[in-house]
Amino acid sequence: MNFDEFLKSLLKIKNIQLPAEASQFKMAPPFRKELLKQTENNIKTAKQAGVLALFYPNSNNITTLVLILRKTYKGVHSAQVAFPGGKLEHSDASLKHTAIRETFEEIGVPISSIEIIKTLSQVYIPPSNFYVQPFLGISSLTPNFIKQDDEVESIIEVSLQHFLDENIIVKKTVKTSYNVEVEVPAFKLNGHVVWGATAMMLSEIKDLIKQLN
Repeated sequence: MNFDEFLKSLLKIKNIQLPAEASQFKMAPPFRKELLKQTENNIKTAKQAGVLALFYPNSNNITTLVLILRKTYKGVHSAQVAFPGGKLEHSDASLKHTAIRETFEEIGVPISSIEIIKTLSQVYIPPSNFYVQPFLGISSLTPNFIKQDDEVESIIEVSLQHFLDENIIVKKTVKTSYNVEVEVPAFKLNGHVVWGATAMMLSEIKDLIKQLN
């Protein structure tokens, strides 16, 4: 879909009810419900984070979504595909501000060029004890990406057509905290396997966009 058509269809999105868990759990690991039960007391003290699903026109005016591959480090989200974003800082006026600021810091998209279209459903991430607030936004200009080298391994640009393809849903084998291997649902985007919280957020975005047609 070219970006001009996408912008016209987005006019409807503000009035569409969020599918929330109905969408998120399509791509949730099978052990998520049990893990939420085990960590329910931690939710009260969870850290807050904001992330941005940013759509924009590529150089051919094709609607594109940007994701990042995080650096390898000693942490639970090492070398994972994610949205640009990060934790709420004291200087942030809101989680929306957090998501926009982090997008600028991590991939160089100017704050002034980002427009938030819709607030999406929060996702709790038990391993890191974060409550993540995703936002859907646009940049009407083709970004000149500049990655933050100490945090971002690479920038992943996914066409909307590829993202909406039903054939990109795959299975990935992962180890649980019990050191047991299980299969989890995942998206295969540009050769990258995306699972967990990011896949859950992508699932809601995908279901929202499919309702625009």
